[in-house]
Amino acid sequence: MNKRLKGASTGARLSRNIPLMYAVTFFQGMVFYAPVASLYRQARGLSLGQIALIESISFLLTLALELPWGLIADRIGYRRTMIFSCGIFFVSKAVFWQARSFGVFLLERVFLSAAIAGLSGVTDSILYLSASPENSQKVLGRCSAFGTAGLLISAGAFSLFIGDNYALAGLATVVSYGIAALLALAIREVRLPEAARRTQIKDFWRLFLSTLKSPRFLLLLVAAALFNETNQSVTVWLNQNQYLRCNIPVQAMGLIYLAVSGISLISAFSQQVSDKIGSLTLGAGAAFLSGVMCLLLAWTRSGVLSVLAIVVMSAVSALAGPLYTLVFNRQVRTADRATQLSIFSVIMDVTSAGTSLAYGKMADCSLSGAFLLGAGLCALSGAAILASRKYFTPEASPEPDVC
Repeated sequence: MNKRLKGASTGARLSRNIPLMYAVTFFQGMVFYAPVASLYRQARGLSLGQIALIESISFLLTLALELPWGLIADRIGYRRTMIFSCGIFFVSKAVFWQARSFGVFLLERVFLSAAIAGLSGVTDSILYLSASPENSQKVLGRCSAFGTAGLLISAGAFSLFIGDNYALAGLATVVSYGIAALLALAIREVRLPEAARRTQIKDFWRLFLSTLKSPRFLLLLVAAALFNETNQSVTVWLNQNQYLRCNIPVQAMGLIYLAVSGISLISAFSQQVSDKIGSLTLGAGAAFLSGVMCLLLAWTRSGVLSVLAIVVMSAVSALAGPLYTLVFNRQVRTADRATQLSIFSVIMDVTSAGTSLAYGKMADCSLSGAFLLGAGLCALSGAAILASRKYFTPEASPEPDVC
């Protein structure tokens, strides 16, 4: 029975997980109030300062819950963790829909942080273990594209049908996340019975110390975090100030948002691009190209060039994301996959937190200075990835025995 179950991790028994995970990600991408997330909260009584405070608390809570959730997932199984986390996600959206005070919005963020921490690592583990090794990157990329598709459809629905009816936008999001939670019930377990032993604190410390003993891999984690945070900061936060600096009207920013978000669908072709130009070229090239785009943003006052730079950064981020996820999964050499991936995430999150603060401080002084900082950090990221080239070669990073 164990032999049959082991082979099933890349066979027909678990292949049904892949379309189910696509569907779950699609419906969780459908946040109908996303285009007016800040306005929604302000209309319900929050100030911008309160919104920022809640976001900060949420980030710290997610970081604190990341490792405990990894330990729990390796103890109770990935399927149960996925179901429970999707259920918490649904509850968070229901609370958000009814929230009208600081305390309730904070409660919603507590639920959200628990859900995000629970899904971290588990989502990628289920996809990685349900797909064949040669299709892992393709599956991870397509799953990301499904999430983007859900976001685009919900944004379009908001613009065409919902408008300023914020309560309806909240309700539609609750329904979408409810469907995702129901779909999660059909997912099959990918963790072998003999591997689902009692994960203990000593197992965490063993995994944590083994990660610290690999300075080259730590460098790769930091490099990926610098790249991800730079693209996140530029394409989500700093871009709007750049648009204003280029005299782009606010009315046009909604269309630009759809274009920038839509280009992320290219993540479905991550493996094809990687096969064509090479994994290392894609991994390092994405960082260097993002750095060039940051230089362009620091220099230009052209709206066309600014939008082009943002679109390019969004595209290379979408292409490189599944590749990085695949590389990290290849480095898991233990049955405690969720715990190991959570350790990776915490290291990256700490790096991202510091980087985000640096961008915020620099942007307060000079927007061009923030873009120049991004160019420098992307250059460092690309150089670090080149220095960690061995991890982008499957032969040098053999698939570990997860049993």
